[in-house]
Amino acid sequence: MGIIKAILKGERDPVKLAKLRDPRCKNSEATVARALEGHYRKEHLFSLQQAVELVEFYQKQMTACDGQIETCLQQFEDKSPQAPLAARRRHKRRRGGVAFDARDYLYRMTGVDLTQIDSIEANTALTVIGEIGLDMGRWPTEKHFGSWLGVAPGNKVSGGKRLSGRTQPSANRAAAALRMAAQSLNQSQSALGAYFRRLKARLGAPKALTAAAYKLSRIIYRMLKHGAGYVDQGEAAYEERYRDRLLRSVKRRAAELGFQLTAIDPGTREPALI
Repeated sequence: MGIIKAILKGERDPVKLAKLRDPRCKNSEATVARALEGHYRKEHLFSLQQAVELVEFYQKQMTACDGQIETCLQQFEDKSPQAPLAARRRHKRRRGGVAFDARDYLYRMTGVDLTQIDSIEANTALTVIGEIGLDMGRWPTEKHFGSWLGVAPGNKVSGGKRLSGRTQPSANRAAAALRMAAQSLNQSQSALGAYFRRLKARLGAPKALTAAAYKLSRIIYRMLKHGAGYVDQGEAAYEERYRDRLLRSVKRRAAELGFQLTAIDPGTREPALI
């Protein structure tokens, strides 16, 4: 934006303009300077001026909206417990959210810190709360809540046989926010991250995103409904629970077939009963 405004003020020297480039720009000043060489026609400068003024107008309107949203959030009843707000988790800030920190307001409104859930940052939580409200009594169970959002598995049955588990199409903004949040779980070293990666390897990315969004919705429901906190058990704990569950399943199937499962001792290479 610095280069554009300098052009509108009358600067035409490409070298001077290139020095105004953003420090995060990957291209060198020389490359930027070469790109700025050309003819500045009046009609093009007029169009550029109009575009800049339009961007500035929208920024002004967005700032006014942020102020109005913050004023509304201040009017909610304080439900926060006596315990102080936990340390902030590291979340990548989502573009397009409010300019102020909504975390404290959300904690006062709900009495729980939704941002402790991995992949849920303040703007995502604000979008979800803005869509569902604070009265979780409208949904008897977390499954009803997930179905209303449109992230729960479908239950199309005919003649006692399940035909499809596909979710229903939904334009719910809260569901869209949860699906977007689930995308960040791919690189997360948390239990939710391990859960997402396992589903992605087995089902593919689209189905894994919906399943992870459903899991996030159940966690949010329990927190808002019962005032429960969320503590991440970590990737290692999840993998250990998954291994134990898989081992119990294999032992049960072996017993049904009349076999007994044995494990090989890595040191002695001798079998040992499990």
